[in-house]
Amino acid sequence: MTTAQLDKMRLELRRGVLVLAVLAALRERHYGYSLRRHLQDAGIDIDEGTLYPLVRRLAEQGLLDSEWQQGEGRERRYYQISELGAELLAQLTGEWTTLNNALGPLLQPQKTASAKQTEEQG
Repeated sequence: MTTAQLDKMRLELRRGVLVLAVLAALRERHYGYSLRRHLQDAGIDIDEGTLYPLVRRLAEQGLLDSEWQQGEGRERRYYQISELGAELLAQLTGEWTTLNNALGPLLQPQKTASAKQTEEQG
């Protein structure tokens, strides 16, 4: 597999969890840059060209509340999860847990038939 192919697959894998990560992070109020930094500190590297449109889309869907506020000498738009967003986060967290539990055994290295027989006999 080429580096480009791996990068594409990695992007597809990450894309699905970014909504979950952003909603979870926005249980605390953040403006755009502080949200990005918070996610990066948690190990989720996301560029501005991905994060800002995602946050705007989530706000338009009613999943985030936002307000303009003066901060450090300039106006910033602060975001926080809305009541509807919190309900969705709870549902998505349940889905994530279910998927993660199902994937765990699938991702374990498979034992050969002879190894299984040895385990069963021993």
